[in-house]
Amino acid sequence: MSSPTATRPFGDLPVAAGSELSLANVLYERKGAIAYITLNRPEVLNALNTPTWTDLRTAFEHARDDVAVRGVILTGVGDKAFIAGADISELADLGAFEVEESSRFGQSVLDLIENLGKPVVAAINGFALGGGCETAMACTIRIAVETAKFGQPEVKLGLLPGGGGTQRLPRLVGKGRALQLILSGEMISAEEAHRIGLVNEIVAPAELIKRAEVIITQIAANAPIAVKFALDAVNKGLEASQENGLALEASYFGICAATEDKKEGTSAFLEKRAPHFRGR
Repeated sequence: MSSPTATRPFGDLPVAAGSELSLANVLYERKGAIAYITLNRPEVLNALNTPTWTDLRTAFEHARDDVAVRGVILTGVGDKAFIAGADISELADLGAFEVEESSRFGQSVLDLIENLGKPVVAAINGFALGGGCETAMACTIRIAVETAKFGQPEVKLGLLPGGGGTQRLPRLVGKGRALQLILSGEMISAEEAHRIGLVNEIVAPAELIKRAEVIITQIAANAPIAVKFALDAVNKGLEASQENGLALEASYFGICAATEDKKEGTSAFLEKRAPHFRGR
């Protein structure tokens, strides 16, 4: 599967200067309001090494800071792998301190993705193993082709997941299922990943990017400030007690109520017309 299609669901938005980046291991392109970030190491099934993590950080920082971007689609070049995992050739030569530093750096990149303030759809076109599965879990929504495979096989290498797998996987699928996957190193199908809640949807390969675009389009039709705070409320609320999560929700509810978008949204509803949100 190739990366960005020519579809322009937000064709009225100009492609501004700086909408493309030149990176060694990651392709970046903005079309309308969607940023397409594509892992581009097909010779190693898009495996993650330090330069690739660095390029991912640069790409997502660019998407975060571009006010025209309303959502991101993350995928991998080719039809075999989303991200097959860490680059073992690099990992094998690292000592304990270096591996810990590598883990912390990868975690920081995935925290950036999870807390981007804009929806990120993982379009999973093949293997999503180890760091690939962890990258997918940091995304807002995950859709996959029928042939995709998922797993956290680190224990087979004498390691444990180091990119957030021990934390995000239990939150997504529950402690029991997560421990079974992490401790066995088992690889599961897209169908099983969907059944346990790791994947939101399964689609045909030809529909993968199109479906991701539809999801981003649906979200981007809504007030961007409200979307940002809704994402933040869910992410932070999962780390808090329900009481504290509810307090955070009420606070964000109040902040949104003070925006121009709230006035526009309620007026449009009462006037029976489509709203025109401006992110203010």
